[in-house]
Amino acid sequence: MLTVISDTHGTDGHRLTGRTLDAVREADHVVHAGDFTTEAVLDAVEAECDRLTAVIGNNDTPTVRARLPDLATLSWSGLRIVAAHGHEHTETSLGLLARQEDADIVVVGHSHKPTITQFGGWTLVNPGSYADPRRYRPAHAELTTDAGAVRIRLRSPDGTPLSTAVVER
Repeated sequence: MLTVISDTHGTDGHRLTGRTLDAVREADHVVHAGDFTTEAVLDAVEAECDRLTAVIGNNDTPTVRARLPDLATLSWSGLRIVAAHGHEHTETSLGLLARQEDADIVVVGHSHKPTITQFGGWTLVNPGSYADPRRYRPAHAELTTDAGAVRIRLRSPDGTPLSTAVVER
């Protein structure tokens, strides 16, 4: 499983609870789409997962910015995934980023709005914010393999499914 989280906005801990914490601990890979805010939060999230790929957000401190890139790419279960915080991207620029990185999935955060949107040839995943949802529901994303495809599920920290999409590999 690949777990996607974003926008922790913490000061001293990971703020992970319930199914979100379980999903981070169970995942073979975790992607964080920015806004840990502090290095202590980055360290706390990193301590909970086997493998972390993360990018900076617009609210991260200089110490977090020194440790993380603006953009990260990874391969997982036959798919190419690119992650960016999203605060400097429009839908058009994300489409160009997907093309540039030959990505099947683009992961962003920033808006705190949990969303899965499929475009021609690529899928946008915004896990929302599990810890600081603002006007949206708290959420994270779980990607699992399922008979030659990848199932993307948005879930709330209590485990409630919010939406699902399937990406063919």
